[in-house]
Amino acid sequence: MEMRGELIEKAYGGSLRAHKSPDRPYLVEKISRNDPSEVIISFSGSGAVKDWYSQRNFGETKIDLTLFPSLRSIGSDEPALVNETFLKRFQGIILLPRPSLADEVEKAMRKKKQIVFAGHCSGGPMAILATLWTLEKYEGPNSHGGIPPLCVTFGSPLVGNHIFSHATRREDWSRYFFHYVMRYDIVPRILFAPLSSLDQSFEQISQSFNPRSRSFLSESVGRSSSISDFYFTIMSNAAIVTSHDASKLMCITDTTTLETLENFIPLSPYRPFGTYIFCTGNGNLGKKIVITNPNAVLQVLFFSAQLSTEAEEAQVAYRSLKEHTIYGTELQQIAAQNFVHLDQQQLQKLPLSEDDAGGSTDLGLSPKARLCLRAAAELEERKCEKEKKLREKRSFIEKKLTKEIGEYKEMWAHQRVGFYDGFREHKKAEDFKANVTRLEIAGVWDEIIEKLRNHELPDEFEANREWINLGTRCRKLVEPLDIANYYRHGRHYADDASSYMVKGRPKRYRYPQRWLEHAERRPREAISTTCFWAELEELRYKTFNGDVSDTNVEERVVRLVGQIEEWCKKEELDKDVFLEGSTFVKWWKTLHPRHKNQPYITTLIRE
Repeated sequence: MEMRGELIEKAYGGSLRAHKSPDRPYLVEKISRNDPSEVIISFSGSGAVKDWYSQRNFGETKIDLTLFPSLRSIGSDEPALVNETFLKRFQGIILLPRPSLADEVEKAMRKKKQIVFAGHCSGGPMAILATLWTLEKYEGPNSHGGIPPLCVTFGSPLVGNHIFSHATRREDWSRYFFHYVMRYDIVPRILFAPLSSLDQSFEQISQSFNPRSRSFLSESVGRSSSISDFYFTIMSNAAIVTSHDASKLMCITDTTTLETLENFIPLSPYRPFGTYIFCTGNGNLGKKIVITNPNAVLQVLFFSAQLSTEAEEAQVAYRSLKEHTIYGTELQQIAAQNFVHLDQQQLQKLPLSEDDAGGSTDLGLSPKARLCLRAAAELEERKCEKEKKLREKRSFIEKKLTKEIGEYKEMWAHQRVGFYDGFREHKKAEDFKANVTRLEIAGVWDEIIEKLRNHELPDEFEANREWINLGTRCRKLVEPLDIANYYRHGRHYADDASSYMVKGRPKRYRYPQRWLEHAERRPREAISTTCFWAELEELRYKTFNGDVSDTNVEERVVRLVGQIEEWCKKEELDKDVFLEGSTFVKWWKTLHPRHKNQPYITTLIRE
């Protein structure tokens, strides 16, 4: 996506006005009197330490999934980490009385207006969170339409960790975010350093970007002796983070060694996302370097702020604060400026010699830096190649499901026996063959899930509808066989913790179920239709001879009976469940009459 030059300039103007109005959490402005179809919502910032760092070293916390349900790794169900103080500030903005931010957004979305959320400095994180909150509310299968919001930040600090970045790319939301960063601006790099390493310097230096301070946007702070220590402390920590990630990109060090190092060296969790536009600092004569690869952006954040000559050493620390205040100058007549887009292909082809280095030389990127950028692009290429290879395995699974598992199920249907019950008995040669097929499919899925857990596949993989549908089909046809095999071998007898749902259910079924629930914004199911047999087996074991004296068991029986009726009305449960002699019918007959007083289910059994 692209943004008009006028829009960017207006967004910066609004951001600066909001930043200079700290008593107002945000400002709402029309972009043009002649064009009421666009509106800018700009957020104020803060330079107080308490508004940047919480008590933790890097100030991170788990994202509020009630506000941002998509900001997690779906399969592993691991929430993103975000800066705690930024999150709390945004939660406070959401709770403000009318006219609230929600009212402003609802009014603009209803009128099909283009909303641009904007922020300078720590107003940037508020703009980012507001954009994501709006996307959560108005995008997706259950949304009511409207124009997707845009977000543009200027000198914004980082907000979230790698899962935060992963989730925005998976949802295809990262294209709505544009982050302008001056080459030496220290503010976007601050959160690479833990608060403990900054001592008291942050409180003093942050006054230059604290709108409540008399030193706001003043050059006097930048001339202080502590700014040099402040700059080098942050960049030293940035060097550790980027070197660690570069080692992963280039596969220089094995994973175990890197994990061991992480236990001894505190690493910032924060990572970039969205589109970054790096400004070279030459005003409207300078180039703007555009990068969307988050791993490449991370490397540029470090390498572009390095010294070019020893003579610069005395000036670079001062410049790191000075550049945070000159975005307005840099963005003048931006529509006419030269933008260099370093996409995947161009990143891969970056020359390692100083000659013909393209736009990378405008950022002072060394050969080592360019090597890291190439590695970042090559990593994405490897992920895409691995996904392409998995397509062959997807065809393998589909054939196995259609021909072998499908025919196996039909065989039992002709004999008026449910394929779950037939497989559980395991007396025929066909049962053995079906078990081999089950293991073959399981092997492929386990390989896929392992690659996913190791971040070897594209971020968009978990949102790929073809894989979601295949995973759903596997759960429906193959998971009942896994459950039958689990209980056929009596693995549940040890204790309650040994039930299939607690101990036995593989990730190859848990992950696709979460993919489907997320894709369709379904509520989470404690017991899905594919896990019906597992819950039935547990209750059958616990209610032997109809004993449901345990309160917890009583509640589970009532819940399962109610769910069975609901599933049947939606035609989500196979009819072979109700065949005479099935595991379910045997259990049903042992229940107390008060539980069997379900005419709908009784009718299905008689049929």
